[in-house]
Amino acid sequence: MKYSTDRILTTHAGALPQPPDLKEMHNAQVAGKTVDKDAFTKRVRSAVAEVVKKQLACGLDVINDGEVGKSNFSRYARERLSGFSEREVKPEDRPSTIYARDLVDFADYFENRSYHRGDNLRRVFCNAPLKYIGHQSLKAEIDDFKTGLQGQKYEEAFLPAIAPGTIEHWMKNDYYPDDETYLVAIADAMHEEYKAIVDAGFLLQIDDPDLPDGWQFMSKMNVAEYRKYAELRVDALNHGLCDIPADRVRFHTCWGSYHGPHKYDIPLRDIIDLILKVKADTISIEAANPRHEHEWRIWEERKLPAGKVLVPGVVGHATDIVEHPQAIADRLVRYAKVVGRENVMAGTDCGLGPRVGSPQIAWAKFEAMAEGARLASKELWGR
Repeated sequence: MKYSTDRILTTHAGALPQPPDLKEMHNAQVAGKTVDKDAFTKRVRSAVAEVVKKQLACGLDVINDGEVGKSNFSRYARERLSGFSEREVKPEDRPSTIYARDLVDFADYFENRSYHRGDNLRRVFCNAPLKYIGHQSLKAEIDDFKTGLQGQKYEEAFLPAIAPGTIEHWMKNDYYPDDETYLVAIADAMHEEYKAIVDAGFLLQIDDPDLPDGWQFMSKMNVAEYRKYAELRVDALNHGLCDIPADRVRFHTCWGSYHGPHKYDIPLRDIIDLILKVKADTISIEAANPRHEHEWRIWEERKLPAGKVLVPGVVGHATDIVEHPQAIADRLVRYAKVVGRENVMAGTDCGLGPRVGSPQIAWAKFEAMAEGARLASKELWGR
């Protein structure tokens, strides 16, 4: 995808604040309660229109539907796939955590924050051939977004979908003979969603936080072992993207959105080649928080492949502090001077909606990002 090259454009990672009444409907559905279907459908459509206008008012250029029709960025896939069930976790398949390596050094921290522990006694397991059954929900998502975009001026529009490797982390395999076969089955099923989004005229964003944060899950692996593990999941994703043009795909990844030390996150240097292997011309990577902000230096060592656009996170979910526009501009200029101003777009570390203290903070961060991009553009283009 060729974007405007006379300024730094702005975008974000996907999930935006949901209106309280719609969030209440989602929570009720997740809890198994009955929700009026027509009322829910109408509210989603109106919320999409609202969030489109709000993004544009904040100065965002490449926008989405805010994922307001989804209860959660990953949970939605459970409604669009068949071939799994929920059962109690056996001792031998008790899940690891997204902070397993950090837990060793910071046990007291996590013990005092029990909401981070994730000790679910029930979990989703694949127990039959996987099939995509989300056609109706996906059609509604696409139609709602198209309706919300009518009459609006924007640079591009995208819809997110989840990667096979991230799906695998919450839906364990009880059916397929090995990991590779299972991952290909997920990719084949999700391919229907990937292709439908692109065929509808939108950019496809692949969300894959578990590419980096799986390192914490797989806490007994060394780097070489983990790279082999992660490459298998990248290969499965590329299988799912097999006939989709790379210029219609954005790939977003991060080190998990939990608030905590992140001391033992895998360094970007150890997996950057795997990220660049994904069949996507736009790469969105967490870059604003104190654990990863220094990793812009990697691009001094590794050339950004021709044709790719880099979207570093320049505002983050790890703090409720609204970043100063000049700090945002400085981050963008650093990247632009290394990879080329025409190859950089301003983005977020993760979806801000469910991860910062309030919707007001999320929207304020976007406004700051837009102002920071303007300041960076003035410095880089001299106008």
